[in-house]
Formats: sequence, structure tokens, C-alpha cells
Amino acid sequence: MEKPESLEPRIDIENPAILEAYLKRTKRVNPDEVLAIRTLAGGVSNRTVWVDMGSGESWVIKQALEKLRVPTDWFSDPARIHLEAEGLRWLSQLAPEGSLPEFVFEDHSQHIFAMSAIPQPHENWKTMLLRGIVDLNHFSQFGILLGMIHRKASLRCQDLSIHFHNRSFFDSLRLEPFYIYTAQQIPEMKSFISDLVAQTWATQVTLVHGDYSPKNILVYQDRLILLDHEVVHYGDPAFDLGFSLAHLLSKAHHLRHLSENLIEAVLLYWRSYLASLGELTWRDTLEERAIRHTLACLLARVAGRSQVEYLTETKKKKQRTICLNLMANLPTVFEDFVHQFHQEIS
Repeated sequence: MEKPESLEPRIDIENPAILEAYLKRTKRVNPDEVLAIRTLAGGVSNRTVWVDMGSGESWVIKQALEKLRVPTDWFSDPARIHLEAEGLRWLSQLAPEGSLPEFVFEDHSQHIFAMSAIPQPHENWKTMLLRGIVDLNHFSQFGILLGMIHRKASLRCQDLSIHFHNRSFFDSLRLEPFYIYTAQQIPEMKSFISDLVAQTWATQVTLVHGDYSPKNILVYQDRLILLDHEVVHYGDPAFDLGFSLAHLLSKAHHLRHLSENLIEAVLLYWRSYLASLGELTWRDTLEERAIRHTLACLLARVAGRSQVEYLTETKKKKQRTICLNLMANLPTVFEDFVHQFHQEIS
């Protein structure tokens, strides 16, 4: 049952005075607590704020936006923040120990969700990659983390398919802006995308994170910590692979001097994922779908509503051409696909 909405006006958690007053009024913190509050940059779909209580405990508080912070109009129901909270609670049972923050509280009337802050020093993995830090251990962890989530969730399908049957946020925040909108910009891929979307909706085999990428990974004490679960749902694991691989291959395209290192790391990610996944009934059909999702996401990153900021317009056009050529002559073996992409960008 949905919790009733409050008549209380929605607060803006990026205003430190308002947030502090809210936390004390709702008794989340003591009235005499001295708080340090800082807005965290980078997210397009949420307000995100770091709060330190001075006692050594720190939180990250998120509030979902109705209109996302991108150049084109992109809207989504802010109630998705509660799906993220539910996702964190379940993922903590599925992922390797220590790879997620801890749940703290959520507020349905304000569409707010709080979790423990990752201690300093830590760094965003995307930032590290763009600086040219390619650590194979991180890529291996990335594969093991996703493989373990997919495997364990698949074995608990009865519970998880009920808890995460709603895929409306995945549709509005992923399929529409990344696939359908991109196909409208590139008519040559319309048939490919139409088939892929239909296949994605028809495939329901495990818990899918939906936003699995380096930008949602913090590196703390050389361990990967996974964040941002607002489009988690029960569906097709190949989407997680395609979404993450598109980020990594786009960076190989951007960092040409490190492309060989990144391609080696991408292949390690794939092999680590498969080794952690183990033998499941749906594994035999996974590889080709992963290739299709990777191509679709690679195109979305250069022509969709949320494009990578680091590729030049020339490289975006080149990536578009490479992907369309690969779609027309689709590889069926993942490692062949990665090597062909590497040859084209080189």
C-alpha cells in the first residue's frame, strides 16, 4: 500500500537552513546538533546533499527531481526515490559485503532518502578513469559485483519479481531517453531499437540495476561501492551489461592513448562477470543481447537525451557511424565485437 502524501510543502534540501530545520523538526537529529551541510554536484535526477553530524556520523541525503537537469525536457515521478531506497535494502543482501552504503531513513511526503556517507578519502571511478587511471583490479571487481547481484537475485526470483515488478521508471529514465528518443534522431536504427525494446520488456530473469556505470561507483580503500538504484527492476540483465560497457568503450574512444589498456580491462570485466554469474538457465542467450544493448547505449551516449560530455562532436559522429555499421553486421561473440569496435576507433 502506498503511504499517503503530506499536505506539507516540498522542501528544497539544497538549502542548508531548510534542511537543518527539517532534520531537527522530524527528530532525525538532536535539536542541539551542529551540522555541516554541503551540496554534492554531478547528479541530473536528484538533489544530493552531504550532512555531517560532528559525532563522526555522516549521511548522504537525496531528493528526487520531477524535471531532470539536462538540456532537453525530461520528466519523471519523484516517487522513484522510494524505489531506490527499496533497491538499496535488497541489494545489500545480494552484493558482496561492504559494496553498498547503509540505509538510514526515507520520507514519502518529501521524496527524501538518506544513506550512510562513504568515508573519506574516496574518489568517483569515472573521474579516475578520465584521469587515465586504469586499474585491472577495479574492472575485475566491477564484473564480480554485477555477476553476484544477477546470480543471487535470479535464485530469489519469486520474492524479487514481486518487489520490483514495476518498470515504469526504467521506461521513463532509460528506455525512452536512451533508446526510443535516440531512434527518433537516427531513423536507421529504428527497427533495431524496436526489436530490442520488445525483447527487453519480454525478458524477466533477474534484478537489474539499470544505472550500472563508473559514475555510480566510488572507490574507497581500493574497494568499489555501488550507488544510485532509482531504476532497479526485475528484467533483462543484458541491459546492465550494455549500459556499463557503453560507458567503458566510450572512454576507450576518448582516451586513445589508453585504448588498448581499456579494451583489455573491458574484456576482464566481461570474463569476471561470467565467472561470478555461474551457470544459469538464461546465460546461453545473454551474449548476443549484451552486444545489442551495448551498441544501442553507445549510440544513446552520442545522440540521446543524456550524452557523454567528454567526446568531441567529431568523435560523436564517428561513434555513431561505427555503431550503425556494427548493427548492420552484428557480431555474435562478445570478444569479437569489442575487438572490432577497438579497430574502428583506432
